[in-house]
Amino acid sequence: MFNKRIKIKELLAQEPTGQEVTVMGWVRTFRNNQFIALNDGSTNNNLQVVAGLGKFDDELLKRITTSASLKVTGAIVPSLGKGQKMDMNATSIEILGDSDAEKYPLQPKKHSLEFLREIAHLRFRTNTFGSVFRVRHSLAFAIHKFFNDKGFVYMHTPIITASDAEGAGEMFRVTTLPFDEKNEKTPRNEDGSINFKEDFFGRATNLTVSGQLEGELGATAFGEIYTFGPTFRAENSNTARHLAEFWMIEPEMAFCDLEDNANLAEEFIKYLIQYAMNNNREDLEFLAQRLSDEEKQLPQDKRSEMGLMEKLEFVLTNNFERLTYTEAIDILKESNHNKKKKFQYEITGWGMDLQSEHERFLVEKHFKKPVILTNYPAAIKSFYMRLNEDGKTVAAMDILAPGIGEIVGGSQREERLDKLEDRMKEMNIPAEELWWYMDTRRFGTVPHAGFGLGFERMVQFVTGMTNIRDVIAFPRTPKSAEF
Repeated sequence: MFNKRIKIKELLAQEPTGQEVTVMGWVRTFRNNQFIALNDGSTNNNLQVVAGLGKFDDELLKRITTSASLKVTGAIVPSLGKGQKMDMNATSIEILGDSDAEKYPLQPKKHSLEFLREIAHLRFRTNTFGSVFRVRHSLAFAIHKFFNDKGFVYMHTPIITASDAEGAGEMFRVTTLPFDEKNEKTPRNEDGSINFKEDFFGRATNLTVSGQLEGELGATAFGEIYTFGPTFRAENSNTARHLAEFWMIEPEMAFCDLEDNANLAEEFIKYLIQYAMNNNREDLEFLAQRLSDEEKQLPQDKRSEMGLMEKLEFVLTNNFERLTYTEAIDILKESNHNKKKKFQYEITGWGMDLQSEHERFLVEKHFKKPVILTNYPAAIKSFYMRLNEDGKTVAAMDILAPGIGEIVGGSQREERLDKLEDRMKEMNIPAEELWWYMDTRRFGTVPHAGFGLGFERMVQFVTGMTNIRDVIAFPRTPKSAEF
């Protein structure tokens, strides 16, 4: 069997006793024609392979270049050098894939994150992205474990949809029609608009912005479901916080109110952080050091008050502060920050939509802990959120985290058919297109709630990466779909 190997992470956890093993990986560096730093992606730590002088053919040694892939067999012995506890004394070296060192873009030196985004197909081979994506994997696994252990049903909601769950209209169209304005083959109505009856699905369809509406159908049958899949926003936001394609976790729970919803979301966030700290401590410590080094280049007032590990521990050990939107507006209005006009977006008063800088002020400056904001003005929230008794606010909640602002958005859903119909009329949501959604209110309606957690924002928070493009393998952003 070709692949009878041990992973480097597993090997480094052992004691060096002269055992003979086979490893495979990529060359990070080759020093003095003798010392090979080999890495297989299971850990940031390299295995030092010693190619004894005179043991290997010169032609073979010339081919041991940065990023060449090797299969090496040898004995594992205590290391005589500093910084590692073991070496492998190679008895055989097979080159599986050559690499032209002069053309290879990742030379053994420090590269900027901007440069690495240009070679996103190779950036996984760096320590930073090795750590980020191992943590991303752990968080994805932990999501399924959390909900599975609680008895939730995992639902795959459609990626192609005919509904706009958020009512925002920023959607990518899906069509098989020839979409050239002057194309005579494009079917049109009498008024010149596109006739989607001739399209593949017989109607206009888009990439989904959320699996929530379909998730509610599942919750009103199974009790508790969750979705975890890709979602899409055609929002022309070229920022460090936005992606056109991202992953969302969306649980929906029957027999739940807003408080139950907030309790679950807080427990969920803490569970994910704890899981990563238990299973990826080495990677997190590496990322914490990287962040600390990066922040040393910033002026004092731009640096974080806490290191990455401190921040994660802080979230785990503190109960999230809970307050209403109305209380938050009062705090922001009365703050010195506002009085000294330090906010870019002015606090205009009740009814305004909070910006990221306002959310971060509440979390980082005022409460100094994560915050759950509830009961937002109905006018700035979606049609499906339950109207409160005051007739002005809805039973919505956002969870705000240090460093990035909103990380979770959720609500108790409007289960009363008459109230939902009124709200849809107000917001010009076509009820006839959502007849299937309304049926859950006609046939055994029930108080229910749910939330959405942007997965990349969560990965950002846990890894300390400052740009969301660095926590997804191949970021999709305006004018960028290279790989």
